[in-house]
Amino acid sequence: MCRTCEEKALLIRGTCPGCRVDRALPGRATDGASICGDCAGITRSYLCDRCGYEGPLHTGRLCTRCTLSDLVHGFFDDGTGRINPALSTLADKLIASPNPKSTWMWLRRSHVHNLISDLATGTLPLTHEALHELPNWRTVAHLRDLLMAAGALPVIDKQLLHHQTWLTHRLNELHDDPHERLLRTFATWHQLPQLRAKAAVKPLTSGSRRVAGEQFQAARIFLTWLDTTGRSLTCCEQADLDAWHAAHGPRRSHTLRTFLRWAMDTGHMPKLRLPVLENSKATPMSQQHRLRLIRRAVTHDELPLTTRVAACLVLLYAQPVTRLVRLTVDDLIQDQDELLLQLGDPPTPVPDPFASLLRELADDRPHLNTATNPDARWLFPGRRADQPAHAGTIREHLRLAGFATGTARVSALRQLVLQAPAPVIANSLGFHHKTTTRIAADAGGSWTHYAPSDHAQ
Repeated sequence: MCRTCEEKALLIRGTCPGCRVDRALPGRATDGASICGDCAGITRSYLCDRCGYEGPLHTGRLCTRCTLSDLVHGFFDDGTGRINPALSTLADKLIASPNPKSTWMWLRRSHVHNLISDLATGTLPLTHEALHELPNWRTVAHLRDLLMAAGALPVIDKQLLHHQTWLTHRLNELHDDPHERLLRTFATWHQLPQLRAKAAVKPLTSGSRRVAGEQFQAARIFLTWLDTTGRSLTCCEQADLDAWHAAHGPRRSHTLRTFLRWAMDTGHMPKLRLPVLENSKATPMSQQHRLRLIRRAVTHDELPLTTRVAACLVLLYAQPVTRLVRLTVDDLIQDQDELLLQLGDPPTPVPDPFASLLRELADDRPHLNTATNPDARWLFPGRRADQPAHAGTIREHLRLAGFATGTARVSALRQLVLQAPAPVIANSLGFHHKTTTRIAADAGGSWTHYAPSDHAQ
């Protein structure tokens, strides 16, 4: 038997039908049932020489968890033969991982254990600022999440950290660029304070981070283009600005406006007139199409449960993906025989069969077998420590399954404000009343003059 098949057999556990002992069941009875090694006549012992656990053995006849423990103690050694006290909580969580083999394989990657060893010995300061400068940003981001979840680093908004890391590398690329100082000032003293202020109110979305990055890049492209005209930003004229907007699409022109307004307000360029840009509106899908998609989401068992629940939240309650990924199991409220969902105030009733899907997902959520995620409360847990699923991942799953989130949300919100006053819909689903009132007016609803107030009473 090869090593792989041997390990797979030893991972089967349960009560042996022969001796009624709960242990590893690597053997097979004549009827094909899994049985323990003793009942199968296997003479080799698979008991760990340290803890006595029965399972796959590694170097020194140690089980996977004991091998992982030795690995963690070696990597987290601060140079005195002990685990660095600042990293002890994370070390304990890794050792107690529900899936020790996966954690062990991750730690064995050279860039991972080198990074951890540098932190443990103090070669690399245990600060967010030091981590911003490092390459292998995916590995650094995952380890940073683990460190924050374990209390070794202060908890900072994930999207804000990603943007700061991205910005650090972009600014380093501008070392010899004549516009480096101006772009650094714009990013550091305008964009970052705004993102921090938003993060202090509620978690940033990946969209907020992406927009900030696009604004920075648009400013860089505009300044480079302005150089080709022979003008500096301080000498920019209205004709230059009009030529830029004429040569570039509305999306890039819209993205540049934040930088232009900042430059004018701070005196880096003259006060010029910005052209008026039209905002395109998504066309809602038909009500018949929306109902067909709802029926498909609640009845097609071959689709992943997370995709079906996410689709229902978009199609029934017009929830953006960036908001639904931050729902927790605590937002599901069982009120006698009725299930309520805390999207706003008051909680929203959930009809069957969608209520059954929500309960099923809450009882069987994915990605809870990582080192620091077993106690996660997210309704859609992510693979990263203490983080929900990435909105882009959920959005891609919905797209592949045939659920168009943009037009579906517009259609759902349009139907909801036609059935009830816009301010009531706003309160119960977590929208601003101006948003729902505008959509109600566009839809020709009869509630357009309904005064917004506290309708929860």
